[in-house]
Amino acid sequence: MKTHQSWGLYPEHKPDEIIFLKWISNLPDFSKFSNQILPFGLGKSYGDSCQNSGGTILDTRLLSHFIDFNKEKSLLRCESGTTLASVLDFIIPYGYFLPSTPGTKHITIGGAIANDVHGKNHHIGGTFGCNVEQFELVRSDGERIICSRKENSDIFAATVGGLGLTGLITWAEFKVKKCTSPFIAMESIKFDCLEEFFEINLDSEKSYDYTVAWVDCTAIDGRLGRGLFNRGNHADPAIHSIPKEKQAASIPFPLNMNFINKCSVHSFNMLYFNKQFQTIEKKVVDYNSFFYPLDAILNWNRMYGKSGFVQYQFVLPFKNGERNLKKIMKHIAKSGISSFLTVLKTFGEVKSPGMLSFPRPGITLAIDFPLSNKMTLAFCNELDQFVKEAGGVLYPAKDARMKGQDFREFYPNWKEFSKYIDPKFSSDFWRRVTS
Repeated sequence: MKTHQSWGLYPEHKPDEIIFLKWISNLPDFSKFSNQILPFGLGKSYGDSCQNSGGTILDTRLLSHFIDFNKEKSLLRCESGTTLASVLDFIIPYGYFLPSTPGTKHITIGGAIANDVHGKNHHIGGTFGCNVEQFELVRSDGERIICSRKENSDIFAATVGGLGLTGLITWAEFKVKKCTSPFIAMESIKFDCLEEFFEINLDSEKSYDYTVAWVDCTAIDGRLGRGLFNRGNHADPAIHSIPKEKQAASIPFPLNMNFINKCSVHSFNMLYFNKQFQTIEKKVVDYNSFFYPLDAILNWNRMYGKSGFVQYQFVLPFKNGERNLKKIMKHIAKSGISSFLTVLKTFGEVKSPGMLSFPRPGITLAIDFPLSNKMTLAFCNELDQFVKEAGGVLYPAKDARMKGQDFREFYPNWKEFSKYIDPKFSSDFWRRVTS
C-alpha cells in the first residue's frame, strides 16, 4: 500500500482495495462496490485528499492514451491518467507548451483538473482549469456526462478543483499554447527584503509570462523575506533547440532527520541566497530546469524522513497583504521550525472556474515543514489563525491537518459543492473537514 501514499507521506492510510483501470470503455460497475471509492493518479497531492482509508482506490495510471490533437484550435484530448510529462513529450515537437503547470510534471491530467493546479504564469493564464474545454465524467450509477462551461456547467464547476469527489474523469480536452521554444530566457534577481520582492514582482508581471521567488524563511529583521526572484519568457527559437531531459537522481529511502534542524536550514538558506554573486543573472535554461527543478531528484519527499512532512500553502488578499505576510513570516522565522523550500508569488485576476478552486487574487506562500519536529502540527494551527485574520485561505490539495471548521469558513460554498458529490465517492480529506 506504500505505493499509494500521498506525497507528504502523512497521514498514512490503508485502502481496502486498489483497482487498476485499463480502458475507459470497459470500466467496472462502481455501484456494486461495497466500499466508497476515490480516483488516484500519481499521488502528488501532499495531504489526504488522495487517500481513502478503508475504501477502494481507482488507480488511473493506465488510462494514458492520447485521443485527438487539433492543431488549428490548439486543443488536445487525452485520457485522464495521461501525465503532464507525456503531454509535454507529445506537444513540444509541434511547437506547443502547457497552458499552466505546477512545480512537477509527474501528475495526471485528472489530478490537474481535480486540484485545479496553478503555475508561474497565473497572472496571465489563470489555473489549469481555466484552459479545460470539456471532459467526460462517469458517475457511480453508470451515467457518462459530458461537462463544459456550456453543457452541464454546474457539474463542470464542481469537478474542476473538486478533489475527485464528483466521479471519475475518463478523458479531458484542454487548450495548449503555441510557444517559440521549450527553452526559457530567464533572469534571477537577488532581493534583500520583502519590500523589494513586491517592487520586482509588480514590474516583472508587466513583461514576463513566468514569475516566482524562493525566499529565505530564516531571515529576520531588515532581511525578512529576502530571496531570489525568477522571471522568464520562452526563448528565441532561432538559437535554441528542444532540450534533452537530464537523468534524475534519486533518494532511495527515507533519510535520517537529524541533519534537518534550525542550524542546518539557516546555513543552507544563507548559502543558497549567496550562491548568486551578482544582483541579476541572465541565462537560457531548458524547461525542466525552470519549471520542474525538484523533478531532477526522484522521491525528494523522502529527504524529510519516515515521519514525512506537510506543505503549508495559503493565499492572502492583496488588501493589507504585505503587512499580513510580514506578520506570518516573522512568526515562521522566530519559530525555529525549519524549511529549505519556501516559494512566494502572486495570483492575478483571472478567475478560477471551480467551486473549490484555491487560486484567487492575492499573495501565496508555500512552505514545507518536516513532521519529525513534534511542534510542527501545533505551529501550523498557529499559522491558521494568522491566515484567517488576514482573510486568506489554505490549499486543500496541500492540506493534511486543517480543522474542519476552518475549511468550512475558508470555502463557504462547500455545502453547494457537496450537492454534486457522487454518493459512492469519498476521501479521507472530505470526511475530515466535513465531520
